[in-house]
Amino acid sequence: MENNNPLSPHIQIYRWHISSLVSISHRITGIINIVAITIICFWIASLLLGENSYEFTKVFLNSILGKFIILGLTWSFSFQILSEIRHLIMDLGYGFELKVSKITGLIVIIGSFFFNNFNLFNWKAIYLA
Repeated sequence: MENNNPLSPHIQIYRWHISSLVSISHRITGIINIVAITIICFWIASLLLGENSYEFTKVFLNSILGKFIILGLTWSFSFQILSEIRHLIMDLGYGFELKVSKITGLIVIIGSFFFNNFNLFNWKAIYLA
C-alpha cells in the first residue's frame, strides 16, 4: 500500500516570514517574562529578610551581567506588549492581508528596540543625573 499523504515542508527548505518570526519570538518572550516575573517576586520577598539578602541582589544587578539581563528583560517586555497589541488588532479581524501582516510584524520588531533604547536612555537620565 502506497502512502500518498502530503509531506510537511522541511525546516531547511522552509522560508522564514516576519509573521512566523514574530509568532515564535512572542512565545519565547512570554516564557522568559513569566520566569522573570517569578524571579522579581522572589527578589521582592527577599527584602523582607533584611538588608543582607538584598545586598547580594543589588551587587548582581550592578554588575555587567546584571545590566545585560535588565536590558534583555526590558526588550522582552516591550516586545511582548507590542506583539500583544498586534494580536488584539488581529482578533478584531484586521491585519490579515500579507502586506499589512509584514508591516505590523516589522513595527513590533523595530518598535521593541526603539522602546528598549528609550527606556535605557530615560533610565540613564533619571538615575545618573
